Amino acid sequence: MIRVLVSDDHAVLRTGVTKILTHGLEGAVCGEAGNAEEILEQVQNHEWDLVILDINMPGRSGIEVLREIRRLRPGLPVLVLSMHAEDQYGKRVLRTGASGYMNKNVAPEELIKAVHKVLSGGRYVSPALAEKLAFDLTSANAGQAAHEALSEREFEVLRLIASGKTVSEIAETIHLSVATVSTYRARILLKMNMTTTVELIRYGIENRLVD
Repeated sequence: MIRVLVSDDHAVLRTGVTKILTHGLEGAVCGEAGNAEEILEQVQNHEWDLVILDINMPGRSGIEVLREIRRLRPGLPVLVLSMHAEDQYGKRVLRTGASGYMNKNVAPEELIKAVHKVLSGGRYVSPALAEKLAFDLTSANAGQAAHEALSEREFEVLRLIASGKTVSEIAETIHLSVATVSTYRARILLKMNMTTTVELIRYGIENRLVD
């Protein structure tokens, strides 16, 4: 029996992934979680062979949840399934300890392939992400991109700013106060040596941080 915890804040997507896994993996049994608290409760109190995790979770970012899973269950594989392109979050989640990163647009067969690889102890990296990692390796001496210095939450706020959202809209999206988001914005400007929101928007677009 293969026990998989499918976590996403959209019930329809959880159901779809569960159906793919139960049809594509012999003996697969799936549980579901819709937010960070449910995920961590399930990980702490039940035994799983794999967690499939979304990046965008209510209350806490998926990367924060991933870090907590790593603390609670260091040996538990986590496959991140996200709406974001690989070059936006892939390297970050692998660096945080994920066993793989996939875009939600992948074919069901590719998801099953990734699950098999992760369950066998490997890491799943899509061709697009592999190319990104190779490029970063060859250009390592050219200097780190400015956004690489940001924390996971700061990076999330940067992406939302670059998408054109106001501070109030960002606060509502990620369930933080307006004052907290404003503090993150100030930190981002300082770390990236910028002074205006327009500069952040331009940077996000030029560096393909916006969907």
